[in-house]
Amino acid sequence: MDGKGLILAGMGLILIGFLLVFIGTIVSALGGEGDVEGGGVIMIGPIPIVFGTSRGAAGMAMILAILLMALWIIAALLARGD
Repeated sequence: MDGKGLILAGMGLILIGFLLVFIGTIVSALGGEGDVEGGGVIMIGPIPIVFGTSRGAAGMAMILAILLMALWIIAALLARGD
């Protein structure tokens, strides 16, 4: 994949993110009720830092961290060219 493809993929992901936030705001404004939970992963190289507002959100973030670590290792091995 060349640079143009990566730029388009990044712009597409950003657009999808904005649309999800917009849809969530509309649903919330129209009376949708529910608990809000959040979590995230900060990757420093292959080392994840996981945080969340609840056990479930942190668990999902941990699954994401494991997937990101595996992807990082695969990309590193492929870049090595062995």
